[in-house]
Amino acid sequence: MPPEKPATGEIAACKAVALERLAAREPEIKDIYIDEDGATIAIAETKIEETPITRIIMGEAYLRTDKSDKPRRFLCLIGEKGKVLLTFFTAR
Repeated sequence: MPPEKPATGEIAACKAVALERLAAREPEIKDIYIDEDGATIAIAETKIEETPITRIIMGEAYLRTDKSDKPRRFLCLIGEKGKVLLTFFTAR
């Protein structure tokens, strides 16, 4: 099944959870910009152990700090009822 364009609400949920978690560890991170146009969403029917995964969002994100934006690859796993289960960033 081909990927669909990501829903703005799902991306916003991933961003909110990621920003909350990152800012707690790294207060210099002020915002996250996720390139919604370049993002990919995959519909998933899988589980990690017993936890259902319904969507996988992948794309490019920038972590905004007082000093500079740093481009990163972004991954977000969404479970039942739109719950964000995991957000993950890697350096490019």
